[in-house]
Amino acid sequence: MNGMKWRLIPALILMIAPASAQEIWIKNANIMTVTRGTIRNGSIVIRDGKIAAVGKEITAGPEAKVIDATGKWVTPGLIDCHSHIAADSTNESAVAVSSMTGIEDVLDPTDINIYRDLAGGVTTANILHGSANPIGGKNAVIKLRWGKSAAELKFQGAKPGIKFALGENPKRRGQSQTGQGRRRYPSTRMGVEDVIRSAFMRAREYMLEWKEYKESKNTGVEPLIPPRRDLELEPLVEILKGERLVHSHCYRADEILMLIRLAENIGFKIATFQHVLEGYKVAEEIARHGAGASTFSDWWAYKVEAYDAIPYNAAIMTRKGVVVSINSDSAEEARHLNQEAAKAMKYGGLNEDEALALVTLNPAKQLQIDDQVGSIDPGKDADLVVFSRYPLSVYAVPEMVFIDGKIYFSQEKDRKRQDNIEAEKKKVTPPRNPERGGSREH
Repeated sequence: MNGMKWRLIPALILMIAPASAQEIWIKNANIMTVTRGTIRNGSIVIRDGKIAAVGKEITAGPEAKVIDATGKWVTPGLIDCHSHIAADSTNESAVAVSSMTGIEDVLDPTDINIYRDLAGGVTTANILHGSANPIGGKNAVIKLRWGKSAAELKFQGAKPGIKFALGENPKRRGQSQTGQGRRRYPSTRMGVEDVIRSAFMRAREYMLEWKEYKESKNTGVEPLIPPRRDLELEPLVEILKGERLVHSHCYRADEILMLIRLAENIGFKIATFQHVLEGYKVAEEIARHGAGASTFSDWWAYKVEAYDAIPYNAAIMTRKGVVVSINSDSAEEARHLNQEAAKAMKYGGLNEDEALALVTLNPAKQLQIDDQVGSIDPGKDADLVVFSRYPLSVYAVPEMVFIDGKIYFSQEKDRKRQDNIEAEKKKVTPPRNPERGGSREH
């Protein structure tokens, strides 16, 4: 009976089909654009999935669907730059370099956390490989289009990326034999650096082999035999060519500096340092390298590497010129990223636009998708959140979430869904037996 009951629920959840009209007019809203401040009692016109117009004196065509947002607040869709939802697996920890693997191959569009995070206002997420490897697997940037296929989740046009990891997590796999497999190199921070450097030395040689082969084809003489493809090294060659972004798990300042030196020596750039809890100590060096920082708001002391973390980290790095985002690394934390961003107003004195940018425009810049999402500007994707009240308040609740101009979540429809689930439960649940104290015999 239990199996039957739970099989009914996903079908009922999918009853929240994305609703859309060719043109939508959201009016009388307080619009936090991020790039141009807050527009009081303004309007947004959505046309064909894009933001067509934003402002105070804006109207739409007579056939537009009208949403009266009087007293409500509208923000860009929230962007989580470090997530592990919607993936059937996270770590391939049997080897030190797992760049041949990719999250895209194991995306799970039925993961309920997509819907839950969507209900928290998240519209885009960077789904990362885990941190068991100095060089991990390829990431996948997705839009939280609940009810769509794995292929339809993918963010079209997002630059590919890959996960690196420093410190305790990758070296732990080499220190003891666990249920996840035998010991493997490296087991020290020195070894982590060596693995990364050695892999890029091999990748550089591999890149030169292919260059020589392609040049030989243009000389008019019989070309060389093509090199054997190496799926482990190809993503690293893409990094060297600037075609793939590096997102590196890290904590300590010395590790951050190590990877900056190593990258500059080899000839590539780190896109974002993830977690980066001691980033405030080396913020100028991070900014000089041109890397972003995707951090927590106020997590610390949950392991030795995190003991020197402070809640002022995001604000200090911002003031030093680093593009900073606040991420979740947690399906639960992602449900209130707006509140996590607001903490930077208390710890560090960021203004409301700077704070909101931590979970909208800045992660979009880090993922190089800010030409499509991250702010409420004409021409960008209509990824929007309608909040019940001021979004940087703990009392704010997303009432409606748009992706590409389609409503993928609304509180009203969610309440109807819950009522439908309760009705279905009553149909399949036997009545209680008062004489047996309400228990059922199994």
